[in-house]
Order: sequence, then C-alpha cells, then structure tokens
Amino acid sequence: MGTHTSVGGETRLGFQELLMHVVIGGYGRVGRYLASMLEERGHSVAVIDRSEKAFSVAGADIRGRRIAGEVFDRDTLVKAGIERADGYAAVTSGDNSNIVSARIARERFNVPCVVARIYDPRRAVIYKRFGIPTISSVNWSSNMLLASILEPDLKTVATFGGGEVVVITAEATTQLTGRTINDVGYPGKFHVTTLVRDGVAMLPEPRTELHKGDRLKITVTRDALPELKKLLGLE
Repeated sequence: MGTHTSVGGETRLGFQELLMHVVIGGYGRVGRYLASMLEERGHSVAVIDRSEKAFSVAGADIRGRRIAGEVFDRDTLVKAGIERADGYAAVTSGDNSNIVSARIARERFNVPCVVARIYDPRRAVIYKRFGIPTISSVNWSSNMLLASILEPDLKTVATFGGGEVVVITAEATTQLTGRTINDVGYPGKFHVTTLVRDGVAMLPEPRTELHKGDRLKITVTRDALPELKKLLGLE
C-alpha cells in the first residue's frame, strides 16, 4: 500500500492516488475479493447483499459497512454512502439486478465511475447504451479457452474483441539474443509491449537489445500467430 500524504487538504496514497469510497453491490466471491483489494489500498468500502448469510462466509470480513438489502433499493444505497461514492461496482449473481442498480448509481446519484459484471455477454449492448462499462466472465473465459485450444504452444494472457487480437507471453530464445525490439515486430500484426528482465518489467524502446531469458509480452492479431511462432522458433 502506498504511503499517505496530504496534498491540498486531500488525503492521498503514494503515487498520487486519491482515496475513494466505493459501494459494491453483491458480496459473493467477486465482491469479497474486490472489497478486500480496495481496503488493502486504503480506500473505504461499503457492501450490499440481499442475504445476511453472505457476510458470515469465511474470509468475508472487511472494515467497511455491510448492509443486507436489495442493491437497487434507494434507501439501502444511501445507507452504503452512494451519495458520496466515487465508484459503484454491480457484481451480484443476476444481470437484471446489476443493470438496474448500475443505472440508479449513474443516473440518480451521479456516481462518476460505475462498472457492472454480466453473465450473458449479449447484454453488453444494453449496458453500452447507458454508458456503463461491463466485465463478462463468460466472454473472457471463452476467448481464453479458445486461444489455449487453438495455440497450445503460446501462453495467452489476454484477448480483445472476439479474440481477433491477443496478448501472449514468450521467452527470448537463443536465436533472438542480440536482436532488438524493433526486429521482433511487424506493423499491423504484432509488437512487443513489455519486457521483463531479472524480474523487473520495462517498456522497451525500439533499439533495446534482447537477452536470452527475457520475458516478452507481445500483442498480436490472431491471423499473424503463425508468423510470430516462426520468429520465436516455435515452429
């Protein structure tokens, strides 16, 4: 956690991170983990769940307020501090509850940062219409599984869109030693975005020379994967 400082009368964390108050709708595994991560960084949290039992699960303890009620109920949201909240995360197990509570937080309480979890990725267009960013575990998992099946030789760490662009990690082999980042790139097809050397990550410059054992994070279009594999010596 960053160190606390006072700047212009506002409490801040190291790296100039503003302390926030975040309301979380839904206290399942995702809600509990998110609340814990926010508190570890010094932010205040209030969580809402319709079931009292959610607060008695092992590892569910947080310092913030825990409120039993519906995430879309106005009075319940007010008890959680929605009127002064900097962010609201809708992470219940129901898409309908998430979209309704997210809209209330955005439109009625003017919460500046609202995000929602969805199970049915086809509903993403509904959230987009209301300007609400979404996270779809189904969509993400499916794309990751697809990438792992189609390219088992590569370690896929992220996918974008419908899987047209992926991010993979690879180790710099002997044949890449001494070559530059610029050599491991093809405009419009793939490029190295991050280099990890001796456990330290950096954003490499085009002339950065590669050492054997460097870990590379490469963004690549799916149709260019065969060319990238050849360059990395995987074919």
